[in-house]
Amino acid sequence: MHVNKVAAEIVDTAVALHRELGPGLLESAYEMALARELSRRGLRVCRQVPVDICWDGQKIADAFRVDMIVEDSVIVELKSVPKVADVHKKQLLTYLRLSGKTLGLLLNFGQSRMADGIIRIVNGLDE
Repeated sequence: MHVNKVAAEIVDTAVALHRELGPGLLESAYEMALARELSRRGLRVCRQVPVDICWDGQKIADAFRVDMIVEDSVIVELKSVPKVADVHKKQLLTYLRLSGKTLGLLLNFGQSRMADGIIRIVNGLDE
C-alpha cells in the first residue's frame, strides 16, 4: 500500500477516534486506541519503536523511540497538548531523516477538532 493511502487510513481512524473519545486524555490512551483500531482495519502497527542511529562511525542503539510506525512506512507521533510547538514538527522531521522514512503524521489529540491537530511532514517523498 502506498504511503499516502496508509496516511489517509491513519487520518480517518484518528478523526473517528477523536470524535468518539474527545480531547483531554493522555497520549498513551490515544496511542493504544489508535493502534488497536488500525490493526483491526488490517494495517501493521508497531508501537514505541526503538531506532538506532550512526554518529561519528559508531552505532547508537535505541537512540530514540517513535510512537508508532504503520505499514513500515509512516511514522506517527502523537501529542495531547493545547497547541503543537515548532519543536514537535522538527522532532518528527529528524525522526524521518534518521530512520529513512519519507512520511510522518503529527497527530494532536488535544485540539477541539482533530482536523486542526493533523500535521503532515515529508522527507523527500514524491507526491
